[in-house]
Amino acid sequence: MHLIPPILIFGYGNPSRGDDAIAPQLLSRLEALQIPGVELVTDFQLQVEHAIDLEGRELVLFIDASVSGAAPYTFSRLLAQQDNSYTSHEMSPAAVLHVYRQINSEPPPPSYLLAVHGEFFDLGEPLSEAAATNLEAAFILLQKLCADQRKEAWERLMVDGVDPEKV
Repeated sequence: MHLIPPILIFGYGNPSRGDDAIAPQLLSRLEALQIPGVELVTDFQLQVEHAIDLEGRELVLFIDASVSGAAPYTFSRLLAQQDNSYTSHEMSPAAVLHVYRQINSEPPPPSYLLAVHGEFFDLGEPLSEAAATNLEAAFILLQKLCADQRKEAWERLMVDGVDPEKV
């Protein structure tokens, strides 16, 4: 019998589009740490099928690069919500949570978004210097989240663009 790890970290973005590579790079670094109780999933974008990945989880973290929001990142709680992405080929994390609630007739697990600030998303571009700096700050936060896998600990770490050394 396959046991489902209690923590799901879902990073999405296109590694060939400059700063959109932030989430895949963060997951690659986390994978090297082989953290017990954590499953890592990466894809180019969120889709309706990803709602199934949330089943049996205690906590879920979505990671994405964001042109808006504070640098180095924002870390916030997500709520299930049907939005305009619900019927498109690319969904928001809130829409994925909404689909989970619809297909399971229960609330989704507590879910969070780590939006790491990026600046340049052109095809074929490397990670920008600013994004690399923000990625390092986000990696510090990710290590803290993985070290204390309780919802209460994650709630205490919700910040907007704060130096992670001070969290």
